[in-house]
Amino acid sequence: MSTKSLHPETIVLHSGEYRYDTTTNSVAVPIYQTTSYQFENTTHAGNLFALKELGNIYTRIMNPTNAVLEERITALEGGVASIAVSSGQAAVALSIQNLCTSGDNIVSSPHIYGGTWNLFSNTLKQFGIEVRYADPENPNSFGELTDNKTRAYFGETLPNPRLKVFPIEEVSKIGNKFNIPLILDNTASPITCKPINYGAAIVVHSLTKYIGGHGTSIGGIIVDSGKFDWVKNANRQPLFNQPDHSYHGAIWGTLVPEALGAPIAYAIRARVVLLRDLGSSISPTNSFNLIQGLETLPLRYRVHQSNAQKIADYLTNHPSITKVIYPSLFDGKDRELADKYLTTGYGPLLGFELKGGVEAGKKFIDNLKLIYHVANIGDARTLAIHPASTTHSQLSESDQLLAGVTPGYIRISAGLEHIEDILSDIEQSLENV
Repeated sequence: MSTKSLHPETIVLHSGEYRYDTTTNSVAVPIYQTTSYQFENTTHAGNLFALKELGNIYTRIMNPTNAVLEERITALEGGVASIAVSSGQAAVALSIQNLCTSGDNIVSSPHIYGGTWNLFSNTLKQFGIEVRYADPENPNSFGELTDNKTRAYFGETLPNPRLKVFPIEEVSKIGNKFNIPLILDNTASPITCKPINYGAAIVVHSLTKYIGGHGTSIGGIIVDSGKFDWVKNANRQPLFNQPDHSYHGAIWGTLVPEALGAPIAYAIRARVVLLRDLGSSISPTNSFNLIQGLETLPLRYRVHQSNAQKIADYLTNHPSITKVIYPSLFDGKDRELADKYLTTGYGPLLGFELKGGVEAGKKFIDNLKLIYHVANIGDARTLAIHPASTTHSQLSESDQLLAGVTPGYIRISAGLEHIEDILSDIEQSLENV
């Protein structure tokens, strides 16, 4: 049965090649806690290393437990292949490194997670990769910042903490004019948004968040849409059109489809070059835990979204709050984008600005009794944080504002508790600010 005909609730349980373990008949995915794999013979080993066939070589590069996770996320996002890695941060970094070398650049939205901002503005700079910040409210700004060294565009579907939905189709169409792929971080909007349907070439997730869902395991994933033409403009994507001397001069853009019969050049290069050389591999045990979370993701995500909407509605017009930030409360173009791309709800995250600025934000956090003060999102528990003093504190005040972080801003990741208990804790904390 094609996964295209299945609903998300079914995809997360049944997609991919795994149905049961053929040795033991186990229905649950086993944890293949192994480093290495026995080759059938020297011919088999040679074919694997030469990429004439796909198979297990070493767990730094691939693993059967990890493969089940990859296949199910691939099906959920509507891609053709995925690479599970050690964290969401690793997924973002590798997604860029798979396209860029020293002297290249990408154009990104500034409305991104604080860790991604630091990666883009500081660490990538040390590798000679420049990140230019466009204005997603003016999609044409991506094209205006493009030159002959631009290799990718980047954005977050539901930017954390700004929460204004990224114009996926609008920016991807601009990228198509230059043969530039759009990479979308879809961490905060699994299920409700399918970026590949709107032109995204690559999708990344921090699996640690909603897909894992329980705050127990760290992981990330890169999904290849299989729809981007890497050889259309050889000068635009040199890493896929010039010989790779670590693979005897292989040209990824043309070799992989011919050798493997599938348009997975991006995914293959990320796996056999970057995972091989940089080693950002996910552990099979973490993959097992993340699979457990994935199986209930569609059910949990409905409650996350429902609780977020109810919190936002409750806080609207509260005397201690100057503004509530949630997609359903937006108007104009921001609301249009939310309605276009968030097809089954407005997301699980919300923010609000407290009167009193930084000190009020800190006091609100310290007053909480039920809600956790945690630098994470996507947990089964409701989480709160004051970004200006934590996740975005390394940024200058001007850069904080560019990312959507104001002095009294509080971000809430709505959990699965009963809504009355969540609201009661928020109210008692506000009363004591």
